[in-house]
Amino acid sequence: MKLLIGNKNYSTWSLRPWFLLRHAGIPFEEEVVDFNAADFKERVTRYSGAGKVPVLVDGDLVVWDSLAICEYVAEKFPEKGLWPHGREARAVARSACAEMHSGFQAMRAFLTMNCQVRFASVLLPKGVRREVARIIEIWRDCRQRFGQGEAGPYLFGRFSVADAFFAPVTQRFVTYGIELPGVAQQYVATIQSSPALQEWISAARTETSFVEEDEPYRESR
Repeated sequence: MKLLIGNKNYSTWSLRPWFLLRHAGIPFEEEVVDFNAADFKERVTRYSGAGKVPVLVDGDLVVWDSLAICEYVAEKFPEKGLWPHGREARAVARSACAEMHSGFQAMRAFLTMNCQVRFASVLLPKGVRREVARIIEIWRDCRQRFGQGEAGPYLFGRFSVADAFFAPVTQRFVTYGIELPGVAQQYVATIQSSPALQEWISAARTETSFVEEDEPYRESR
């Protein structure tokens, strides 16, 4: 399998399936397509007419959109248990992923992902604070209802697609120094300490391509 991704410093959408594959130990080839590359659209539309990353290529099959890719990987490798075992837990995990996939627009716009910088004492607009609170609520609910009975520090005890979907959020919270309650702090620490995420962050910190729209707080670099 080959996974087309964008810049590791910025691309939250790319991080989700990449993190899922790497954390689960599933072999794949990665191809990074710089957002600033003159041939970005050409290279991506070679595989997907949507013209966006990530894109998973598996033989003659092309899967685009991060959620669809994660669903496909979970089905292709059932032995990895990438969704929770229980039906109720799976339903909640899918709901959490879908909400993350389609929502939290204020947080996305204000707390853009960046692995190379750190901020402190950031004043969050009301809309962003509400969305941060909602994410904390999701994490607390999943841990309390499903994460306690199974061994493991993840949202549903064992690592799942849901953790891959919230991995970029943990990086946003670290970048902007967001104060979190105990359960959320522990979860962020769990994801941040993953060797897979550390590999991604290390690579992101070596990138030199500057995407202006993802760094509205900088004029140049």
